[in-house]
Amino acid sequence: MNKKFTFFLRLVTPVLIPLTLFSQQDSIAGKNFKFRPLPVIVRSIETDWSFGALISSTFHIKPKDTLTRTSNSQVLALYSLKKQFVSALNGTIYFPGEKYILNYQISYSDFPDKFWGIGKSTPDNNKESYSFKQYYIYLHGQKHVGNNFFIGLLYEYQRVIHVDYSPDGLFDKQNILGRKGYHISGAGLSCTYDTRNNAFAPDKGSFIQFYFNHFGRFLSSQYHYTNYVADIREFFRIYKEQVLALQVYGFFNAGEVPLRSLASFGGSNSMRGYYDGRYRDKSQVVIQGEYRIPLKGRFGAVAFANLGNVGSSLSEIGFKDLKYSAGTGLRFALDKKEKLNLRLDYGLGRGGNNGFYFQLGEAF
Repeated sequence: MNKKFTFFLRLVTPVLIPLTLFSQQDSIAGKNFKFRPLPVIVRSIETDWSFGALISSTFHIKPKDTLTRTSNSQVLALYSLKKQFVSALNGTIYFPGEKYILNYQISYSDFPDKFWGIGKSTPDNNKESYSFKQYYIYLHGQKHVGNNFFIGLLYEYQRVIHVDYSPDGLFDKQNILGRKGYHISGAGLSCTYDTRNNAFAPDKGSFIQFYFNHFGRFLSSQYHYTNYVADIREFFRIYKEQVLALQVYGFFNAGEVPLRSLASFGGSNSMRGYYDGRYRDKSQVVIQGEYRIPLKGRFGAVAFANLGNVGSSLSEIGFKDLKYSAGTGLRFALDKKEKLNLRLDYGLGRGGNNGFYFQLGEAF
C-alpha cells in the first residue's frame, strides 16, 4: 500500500502524548476481542496543538484458531487548533487458516503540507506551504495458493479537493499535475510470499511482495498511470529475543502522475528523520535496517539506519545526492502476547533533517 497509515504523524517534529496507556489487563476485552482507547494530544509545527482519540483492536475470527495471525483494526479522529481534521479506519483481517487476507484503509484528511518541488536535489530554502482535503480508499484482498504464497486484487481511490497553494509558485512553475484537485481510481494484482510469525512485530520469517496498480479510463480515473511496488523484508532472531529487521522498498510510477501519488520520501515508516514529502518524484528506492532489543518488562529499544533516493525513473535514482538517516527509539508493549507496541522514534537525516515519531506498531 503506497498510502500507509502515517499521515497524521508525518510532520517534522511531532510530540504525541498518550493521556492514558491501557495495559493488557486494562484493555476492554470480550472472549475473542480486545480494544484499547487512547486519548491523545499532538503538538506539531504545522498543526499547533491537536486533540483526538485512537482506538486499537485485536481479534481472531475463530477464538481457538491459534495458527492464524491476529487480525487488527485502528480508528483515529484528530482535530487541531487550526481547525484541521483527520479521521481514518485501517487494519488487516486474517481469515481462518489464512486462506484469505484483507488489508483496508478508509480515510479523510484536511491539513497543510510542504512542497519543495520535484527531484532529488531540491534546496531546503525552496519550500512552499499548501493545504488540501483528501478522501482515500484502499482495499487489498489476497488468497492463499499454497507454500506461503498469496495472489491478490487491489483497488485504490483517491479524491483531492480544495488544494490551496501560492499562484505562480512551484506548483505552477513545475506544472504539477493535480494542483487544482482531481480524482483517481485504479485496480491491480499482487503476488506475496509471507512466512512472518507475527503480524505486528515478527522475529523471524520473510515478507516479499510485488504488485502493480493501473489507473485508467476503465475506472474513470482522471489521470492515467501505473504504479509498481516491490517490498522485501527479512527478520532474523540474533540473540535470545533480539531481532534484526531489514527492508528493501521500491516504488515506481509510469505515466501522468498527480501530486499525492508521487513517491513521497520520508515519514514515520521510511527514512525516519525526513519530512514525509521532503523529496518527491515518480520513483524511489529505500533500504532500511533496524535492531530491536527487549529491555525490562514491557519496554524495549531499537536502533535503525536508512539509505534511499528518488528519481524520475529507476535509472535516474542512482547514487547522486544519496540520502541517509539513522536514529533510535523506545518501545512499550500494549499487548506482550500479540507483540503490539507503541513506538517513539527519533531520526536524524542528512542536511539537518530530523524529527520525532510516535505511532502504534513497528515501522516495518
